[in-house]
Amino acid sequence: MNPLPADSVFIRACRRQPVPYTPVWFMRQAGRSLPEYRRVREGVGMLRACATPDLVVEITLQPLRRYAVDAAIFFSDIMVPLKAIGVDLDIQPAIGPVVSSPIRDRAGIAALRPLEPDDVPYVTEAVSLLVKELDRTPLIGFAGGPFTLASYLIEGGPSKNHDRTKAMMYGAPELWHELMDRLAGITLAFLRLQVTAGASAVQLFDSWVGAVAPQDYQKYVLPYTKRIFDGLADLGVPRIHFGVDTGELLGLMGEAGADVVGVDWRVPLDDAALRVGAGKALQGNLDPAVLLAPWEVVAERAADVLRRGRVAEGHVFNLGHGVLPATDPDQLKRLADFVHETTAS
Repeated sequence: MNPLPADSVFIRACRRQPVPYTPVWFMRQAGRSLPEYRRVREGVGMLRACATPDLVVEITLQPLRRYAVDAAIFFSDIMVPLKAIGVDLDIQPAIGPVVSSPIRDRAGIAALRPLEPDDVPYVTEAVSLLVKELDRTPLIGFAGGPFTLASYLIEGGPSKNHDRTKAMMYGAPELWHELMDRLAGITLAFLRLQVTAGASAVQLFDSWVGAVAPQDYQKYVLPYTKRIFDGLADLGVPRIHFGVDTGELLGLMGEAGADVVGVDWRVPLDDAALRVGAGKALQGNLDPAVLLAPWEVVAERAADVLRRGRVAEGHVFNLGHGVLPATDPDQLKRLADFVHETTAS
């Protein structure tokens, strides 16, 4: 583990150790809510931006110049490792990832080769540069969870109900398990590469896994998520797991092996602590839409999150999903300061 931020407030909270105040960072803190982000991204496609180390460094650092956040999140996209191994895909504005030839059979799955470090040299370079710039501030590496990646590959793009994905899961389980096995290996390699380059923690975003019922999660997803987290254990960095609409899955997500379970805004943190069980820290969980309300509302709702978060063995304040594009950056600045000031011992 990178030794400089090892005793930071963020890392200590992830490890359920005493902290002088509750640490805070925001999912999508680097992104469309910042005018400086929109300026540097003008005319630059998402995948090209993710493969340009200097641009990755600049975008990752932008929110830290505005907000007193306790960690940086590596600017990338969950589709980067798939693009790197040859999947023909693009990230289209206002749509999201679009895969030109969706995977529907064994031949498509067989084309998913393992990820090698030489496939993503720009990731290693960007992480190394960031670690030097950040000094004692932790850098969080990240990757997409296997269910979410599988859904994009099978559906060919974003999906409301994940119909084709579930059709393979239920109707062709041998294909599903083969696909998930390959995706787990790719994801694990991508995360290990980031940690080896200097990332101090990792977050696995299985954004759409909340579409799966608990019994199906246990059978079709949990073994692969667990393989990823188990495969990171020897690196000694905190492992965070997050998904959207996962209230019914929180206990199982706790079993998957992460040190920190991210909670979306639908489940109060004191309830989430009971669902997740002992031995885990929690991350979350202010509704991102609250930031569009007047400050008095934001402060009231944030105070409630912090109060409920005290039930957890460790708490990292965050939103229940990513920062919305229409968010006023000044609201985020006030919120980060509010969290620190309210919880300072």
